[in-house]
Amino acid sequence: MSGASSREILIAALARLLDGVRFVAVGAASPIPAAACMLRRALDRAAGKPGPRLSILGSVRHNLFTNGSDELFDVAGQGRLDAFFLGGGQIDGKANVNLVGAGDYPRSDVRWPGSFGSAYLYFTVPRVILFREEHTPRVFVEKVDFVSAPGVSAPGVHRPGGPVALLTSKALFRFDNERPGFALESLNPGHTLDELREATGFAFAHDAHPPFTPAPDAATLALMRARVMEEVAETYPAFAAQWREGLAQHAKETA
Repeated sequence: MSGASSREILIAALARLLDGVRFVAVGAASPIPAAACMLRRALDRAAGKPGPRLSILGSVRHNLFTNGSDELFDVAGQGRLDAFFLGGGQIDGKANVNLVGAGDYPRSDVRWPGSFGSAYLYFTVPRVILFREEHTPRVFVEKVDFVSAPGVSAPGVHRPGGPVALLTSKALFRFDNERPGFALESLNPGHTLDELREATGFAFAHDAHPPFTPAPDAATLALMRARVMEEVAETYPAFAAQWREGLAQHAKETA
């Protein structure tokens, strides 16, 4: 079996972050987090465990909710949702997320879809995983132009939820709520610490020689390329097709 692709390494890394989760939800247009949730469920079931309950907004087959985002917010507010994923047009070193736009609000130079329920979920879901595949200084900034969802809250504010990790195409970070700030856990294969510093607009803690994010083992990779790929195709057929095409192309190049 060929080695894991960069996206397969991301899927496996997110799945590891979901270990022990009972209920996880995924928002719209999030194929990599959705695949990670399906992988976590498949790995748990292969080990004789039930695996997490999963709701992917927009899916017919993999969605426990019958009333869309309204039910998602109700479940989160009741403390029944363990994990969720957030991204943003900008993310800063204190895990603040900007989903509104770049530039001086309200005269933003660039407008994005909007905050929707991001702040609410950031406050109520205990394991929020930040995910953004693009890792450039325009995304990871020293301070966001607009705070759609704050990464930390003032002392005395009741907040059971918040960020625990950030995964990008270049690296995996853990979030330290006490400092507060990010600490590098691992570099994704093919990237260097100097490259990461240059691409990141905020400072982060790191070891002198950080490890690499581990690739999935052969059994996990086989599960991803069979069961998980089939399941994710129901909600994200274009993503699954691109995944298959990438594997076929790689097989030709290495034949």
